[in-house]
Amino acid sequence: MDQTQDFKSLQDQIQAALIATTRSAGQISSEDLGFQRSINAEVGPALDEQSARLLALSTSLLKSAASIADLKVPKFEDTDDVENNWRSVVDVVDSLLEKTDTCLDEYTGPNASKAKKNPSSLGNAFRTQNLVKPQLAFNVKPDNFDNSTWKPLLKSKPHATVPLEESLDFITNEFQQKQYRHPYESEILQLKYPESVYQVAEPIPYLPVDTTSAVFVDTFEGVLEMLNELKSAKEIAVDLEHHDARSYVGLVSLMQISTREKDWIVDTLKPWRQDLQVLNQVFADPEIVKVFHGAYMDIVWLQRDLGLYIVGLFDTHWASRTLGYQGGSLAFLLKKFIDFDADKKYQMADWRIRPIPDEMFFYARADTHFLLYIYDNMRNELVSKSDLDNPEENKIELVLQKSKETSLLRFERQVYHPDTGKGPGGWYPLLAKSPGLLNNEQFAVFKAVHQWRDEIARKDDDSTAFVMPNHVIFTLAKVMPMDMIALLGAVHPISHSVKSRAGELLELIKAAKESGRNGPSLLEILQKDKPGTIVTTTKPASDNAALITEVTPVDQGQLRSDSSSFWGGAFGSSLWDAPSTAKNNDSMRLAIPLPEMAAGAFDYSQELPDRPRMAMADLLTDAQQLTPNQKDDEAFIIKRGAKRMSDALSDEEADQRAEEPQGEYDIVLDEEEAEEAREKAARKAKRKAEKKLAKKPKIQQNQDNGSIEVADDDDEEPFDYSKAASVLHGKKNTEQGSSKQKKPFDPYQKSSDAPKGTKESRAESEDRLRDLGCNTVASCAYYPIPTTTMTAGSNGEL
Repeated sequence: MDQTQDFKSLQDQIQAALIATTRSAGQISSEDLGFQRSINAEVGPALDEQSARLLALSTSLLKSAASIADLKVPKFEDTDDVENNWRSVVDVVDSLLEKTDTCLDEYTGPNASKAKKNPSSLGNAFRTQNLVKPQLAFNVKPDNFDNSTWKPLLKSKPHATVPLEESLDFITNEFQQKQYRHPYESEILQLKYPESVYQVAEPIPYLPVDTTSAVFVDTFEGVLEMLNELKSAKEIAVDLEHHDARSYVGLVSLMQISTREKDWIVDTLKPWRQDLQVLNQVFADPEIVKVFHGAYMDIVWLQRDLGLYIVGLFDTHWASRTLGYQGGSLAFLLKKFIDFDADKKYQMADWRIRPIPDEMFFYARADTHFLLYIYDNMRNELVSKSDLDNPEENKIELVLQKSKETSLLRFERQVYHPDTGKGPGGWYPLLAKSPGLLNNEQFAVFKAVHQWRDEIARKDDDSTAFVMPNHVIFTLAKVMPMDMIALLGAVHPISHSVKSRAGELLELIKAAKESGRNGPSLLEILQKDKPGTIVTTTKPASDNAALITEVTPVDQGQLRSDSSSFWGGAFGSSLWDAPSTAKNNDSMRLAIPLPEMAAGAFDYSQELPDRPRMAMADLLTDAQQLTPNQKDDEAFIIKRGAKRMSDALSDEEADQRAEEPQGEYDIVLDEEEAEEAREKAARKAKRKAEKKLAKKPKIQQNQDNGSIEVADDDDEEPFDYSKAASVLHGKKNTEQGSSKQKKPFDPYQKSSDAPKGTKESRAESEDRLRDLGCNTVASCAYYPIPTTTMTAGSNGEL
């Protein structure tokens, strides 16, 4: 290539080549290569040749890109190596992009560099490194297999109101484990904050970062010098940097402390780290306010690793929540009060790196350098918005009480329970919300792999997530690989701890699968908590009293929860519900009661519990109150909104309709319509009587005694449905000379001929229904509509 060629031309050529290559790769991947190999013998060798060429070219490119960084480049022998080493490929590409970004910054200038900087990108140089573990050099090395009760590291107790020996008695935690009481519990509960905390004062400006520097403390002499300066302070700001990937319980890697005039960065990975207990002379001093942000885990880490306890905590996280800020992070507060953009990408950096890179050092310092100025502003706002006479509106006191509760947190040793899966780090929380995902064999594999991971993490002093993430355990439980290839294909990502013990893990999975065939199911294990005993912990009457634990027995036959974990208590199941207490316990009760149309009044005892009952007296007016002398079978009158279809029927059809059963409920009539209906009923009754008298009696001879009997037409033989002709598929009568064919019996004739009513009458009826509180006709089944001739029951209801 001509060296004088400009960069633009080179860029265009490279871009065109990349586009063509990408397009060709996409077209090839869309083809069924396996099919092409089977039908054409020349395709296979050609593909293999090109794959080998591309893999060699990729390896060369990665080596060239990694030559400017201290990175290990994998060698690609086949396509599987690309997937297995993809993390290394990403690291090389990230490093190359970072170098490119740096070169562009140098070319465009510092202002453009600041504008283009990506705060979310963390370079590989700051990620978790494969370093010699500093805990191997500690004077007191961690023992991850020690399950005894953890005892505080305190050798002395500065600023004590209760001696150390008397304050270390036992209590029982939520997992029924005995733990030592918090050594400074009495001092924290009886703490009275300095008067300056309750007063509004002008915020003290922070010193410019450019004109000051932080002191790195990595010797015990430096700790003593810092301690002497801290004793004269009224407020100090504290923060920690923690590492939890290459340690089972975690490591406090750095501690930042700031006063109004100075910043210190303390190395907490030194072998003599537990000698930092001398700082309790300041940390436990009730006259010095210790300002933290989000001290929830910091309190536990300090006492676990360094034997430090905080008395006089002010947590700006609780202050931001009490004041109702839109954000609660430290980055939000730095932007709000300082207009400082914190680069939080270093929050997940490996803080074991020594010497500490400048970027990480500045990030650590910024966490506490501005915190006291933020504390001044938030304290003033809390005091200004507090109502000292109303405890619920005393915002400053609410923050101080929450800070006290945070400082009372205690470290508890992580004990693994393989059978129950309870406790910190157990398998129970992972499966409690989704018990239907695994069958018996998969559940056995899950428990075995989960326990194996915990043992390996303790042995290698690595976190369980570093050894094997949770999603990999689920994958192994579902797949249950039976050979090494399947195992290595299911474990992504794979750590050195797992890869070096792959054979051990494979045998473990095979044995667990075999034992799980006849083993307990996941549902049985989860239900053991329910039928056994329920342990409830009640709050003591005083803060110094011990917790009270009560054990309540539970019915052993109960197998299911009273409510669904997804639907809650929306609806029940007739299969699992308790038996009904209705009159007939042997029969299944309908969920929605129906009125007995042909057997008297409606039984309100079968109502739905949510539907309000309406007494008869609430429906009737004074003129409509029923009398006890009225009979149940007394006829009641029907109202018509308009002329009914039955008025146009002939007398014979009207008589037939009169004999049909009427509905029980309808609309109340006025006086004029009621009189008209009574006259019509009288005419129908008269026609019926005349028709009955006109019938001739039938004379029959009794075959048993020879007597003569008169048979009435009403006693005719009942219709035999089994011999009746089909209504739907009836045959036509084709006999000649029959002028009149007999119509076949239709048992549905009466229902099909029932009058529907005119459109106007239906509309008027619906209006009347709505006036009575019914939206539909079906809903009125619960509220019978009275008439002037209905009979009330003994309880006054319909």
